[in-house]
Amino acid sequence: MTDSTSRPRRGRGPMVRPGTLRPPEGRALRRDVVAGITVAAYLVPQVLAYAGLARVPPAAGLWAAFVALAVYFLLGSSPQLSVGPESTTALMTGAALAAVTVPGESSQDTAALLALAVGAVCLLAWAGGLGFLADLLSKPVLVGYMAGIAGLMILSQVGRATAADIPDGDPLAETWWLVQHPSAIHGPTLAVCLGTLAVLLLGARLWPTGPVPLVGMLLAALVVSLAGLPDDGVGVVGTLPFALPSLGLPSVASLGSWALLTTALAIAVVGFTDNVLTARAFAARHGDRVDARRELLALGTANLAAGVVHGFPVSSSGSRTAIVDAVGGRSRWAGLSTLGAALVLVVALRPVLARFPDAALAAVVVYAGLRLIDVGEFARVARYRRAELLIALATTVGVLVLGVLEGVLVAVSLSLVDVLRRVARPHDAVEGLVPDVAGMHDVDDYGDAAPVPGLLVYRYDAPLFFANAENFLSRVRESVAAYDPEWVLLNFEAMGEVDLTGADALETLRAELAAEGVVLALARLKQDPRTVLQPSGVLERIGDEHIFPTLPTALEAFRAATGRE
Repeated sequence: MTDSTSRPRRGRGPMVRPGTLRPPEGRALRRDVVAGITVAAYLVPQVLAYAGLARVPPAAGLWAAFVALAVYFLLGSSPQLSVGPESTTALMTGAALAAVTVPGESSQDTAALLALAVGAVCLLAWAGGLGFLADLLSKPVLVGYMAGIAGLMILSQVGRATAADIPDGDPLAETWWLVQHPSAIHGPTLAVCLGTLAVLLLGARLWPTGPVPLVGMLLAALVVSLAGLPDDGVGVVGTLPFALPSLGLPSVASLGSWALLTTALAIAVVGFTDNVLTARAFAARHGDRVDARRELLALGTANLAAGVVHGFPVSSSGSRTAIVDAVGGRSRWAGLSTLGAALVLVVALRPVLARFPDAALAAVVVYAGLRLIDVGEFARVARYRRAELLIALATTVGVLVLGVLEGVLVAVSLSLVDVLRRVARPHDAVEGLVPDVAGMHDVDDYGDAAPVPGLLVYRYDAPLFFANAENFLSRVRESVAAYDPEWVLLNFEAMGEVDLTGADALETLRAELAAEGVVLALARLKQDPRTVLQPSGVLERIGDEHIFPTLPTALEAFRAATGRE
């Protein structure tokens, strides 16, 4: 991690490096404690809502949150990341439990087994050094992914928000069914959901760093109780049994289920992606660093712990991490404070939690989903490059229509295709001399730039490989036809890699130029491409006398050989 002494210090007492377990001192510690208490007030109702998403008892979600916070405090690399039950993993767990039905096995056992499988996948990836895979996920993919997840979160709550008896299906299908059957909507339940959502949205605007979800849930519980709405069909959480969890491995009857194993892989990929991207986004604000490989270790161990306490898969929460940052938490001690405060809340407020309306919990999930949609980031991506906006939108649509993992895979594939497209048709330049400017430069960048008479200096700004070899030949041929040179000098500084197809293209160019009596020369050929090109024989045919370390030495040799000035 970056040494905190290189950054301005605020408050009293020395700052603590975020990668250490030593607590900060003075105001820094107080900020972490306040951040932890604030997040705990948000986490408890959120976890209750996510347990419903995952189709497990509320206590399973709470214990999964507690052990995940403890494990991440010990092993995590981000000073601010809030881990535990999260919308995406809860949604994917619920979908898996709906698809995997084993006689005699409880949904909680299946969810716990899924958490163990996710942990095993993450630890295998950690042992195999696969943390680099996080680098394949671009900013547009993250923006679109978060918007898609937000859409799934919101749509997944139509049943709880309306008390409608909707046939099981994916969120889009359930929403479409409700649109076709509006009479199934229970009016008082929908009113509780919309009212709670209005309170949450207004509270977030008026009190952005406050425990708005907890306040909203308390108000909803009070209103529902005073109005006697439970007697009118408005559901509540009910008795919340909370005792020490039964430690141990769950039943393994569904271990061989293909649906369960593929879901575990999907949750591991999406959870790790979410962890790294969220952690990096907040670390960039404060000059911190995130170790992707260490995040795999922390995520894997947290999921194993969640499985042992009969919880369900965990990941990181962007909304809770944003609260940590907004309130001033700057070390992992904010997470430990969250754990302590959440335990106190659950023990002290259990009778109150039992009276939380289901529709209000649905409103908490919708509220969290709305906060994940970053319209400003979509606008920034659109201003930067249209192709990246299309990738972000494709990710959103893919997640909504195809599913979380499939949507991310489509987005990553589109990103790689876009990179390949740009590398296959890269920028190139004819270079010349500019008065009073040292070196040689792109003639298109300077109005008074002039090529050296008889010498075509050509630069190709990409590795030379199978996808752009023909484009390279076409562009050089066009430049040769336009300038009719005696020498063609390839400036190799940007061509750091050459594959066999590229080497063949280089030989084709040499042979064509030789047939026309034109010399092919190379300048700034680095050691890596030189080593790769050596076995092809093309360097030998070009000749050492036409391979130069710099452009000035090449220009000097050209003038000596041709007598031009």
